[in-house]
Amino acid sequence: MRLFNLVMVVGITLIAHAAYSAQPGPDKIPALQQDTSGQTDDALLRKVREILHEVPLIDGHNDTPWQYLKRVNNNLDRLNLTSDTSSLEHPMRTDLRRLRDGCVGAQFWSAFVMPPKDNGGVSRAFFEQIDLIHRMITRHSDSLELAQTADDILRIHRSGKIASLIAIEGGHSIDNSLAVLRMFYLCGARYMTLTHNRNCDWADSATDKPAHGGLTPFGHEVIHEMNRLGMLVDLSHVSTDTMRQALDISEAPVIFSHSCARALCDTPRNVPDDILKRLSEKDGIIMVAFLPDYIAGENYTLEKAEENRLESLYPGQPEKMREGMRHWWHTQHHTDVKLAQVADHIDHIRKVAGIDHVGIGSDFDGFEGAVKGLEDVSRFPALLAELMRRGYTPEDIKKIAGLNFLRVFRAAEQTAVRIQSRRH
Repeated sequence: MRLFNLVMVVGITLIAHAAYSAQPGPDKIPALQQDTSGQTDDALLRKVREILHEVPLIDGHNDTPWQYLKRVNNNLDRLNLTSDTSSLEHPMRTDLRRLRDGCVGAQFWSAFVMPPKDNGGVSRAFFEQIDLIHRMITRHSDSLELAQTADDILRIHRSGKIASLIAIEGGHSIDNSLAVLRMFYLCGARYMTLTHNRNCDWADSATDKPAHGGLTPFGHEVIHEMNRLGMLVDLSHVSTDTMRQALDISEAPVIFSHSCARALCDTPRNVPDDILKRLSEKDGIIMVAFLPDYIAGENYTLEKAEENRLESLYPGQPEKMREGMRHWWHTQHHTDVKLAQVADHIDHIRKVAGIDHVGIGSDFDGFEGAVKGLEDVSRFPALLAELMRRGYTPEDIKKIAGLNFLRVFRAAEQTAVRIQSRRH
């Protein structure tokens, strides 16, 4: 009862939906201009920083809350984001100084708990992760502020703080309860990834044996309720069948919060071209991730083989699994992945879906290894500078950095207003 009352208090404080402001439709995918400016790296970076002062860079996925859980059992006193977390025994990719250096204007912090094999009984743990995010924002209120609407993001960015949004990673989080889903929304969650690495009871994952052929009837209900609430439907981690069915069902644009292009890296976690085209038609967005496995396919194959080996050695021992994978990443051969290859994924998505449908969703602190040149949250401007070197215009950079996501977020808000006007 105490938890329920706390959740209700948090929910009552939420701000009403912002009015939808129309954005331009998908472009005609013009050919990239050749860079004849001769600008130096420093000049391009200065230009990028000027752009990010005007338009917030919105990162769609960061797993720092998971680091708090697995490292220090959510004890804020034992992991200090005002310090240099790269100097820890097991370095992190995120801290407040590096977020500032990376010109991050808005950050989705992911609430995540590993799905149990029976997919049940985890909603309390997810509420605790949401609570951790709220406490983290409060503790660092000079730098962070909770955002719940598109207009909040813009207002907080103008104030000089980092707009902080809450994401739910994995539909197992709701314990098959629409009431829990609604309470997550009242606590500030603004997107939910329908699955994680395993199927949940109502949706198939990209990395599990298909069990439902996509979505179950209850899965349809979940998407309808997310649309009614104004919670974005996130299709990262889901199977291709689940992607297609969610695109059919959702009345609001959908997102991929941290995925890449399957045509360039053939892993089930990436998005095939036919889905990218449908994403464009539905006015959604794919936020490109920085995981080496999703950028270069050979790394995915090697890592999966090592994960399978460790799982057979340490069944039911996730800590030993994680330690083994950490050792593998730092000691074994795997292909070096470079910043330019991330830009290649953005180029491909631009070609297939259009410039209006691509963003950034790093997944920092949710994976081992690193892309050379994109090692941590301070390096976002380097990626955007590489795109400018390839001929992307300042207006293109603004769209990728944040305007595309803001358009999709506003569309979800407006869809909720429309649905709520006809049913509650």
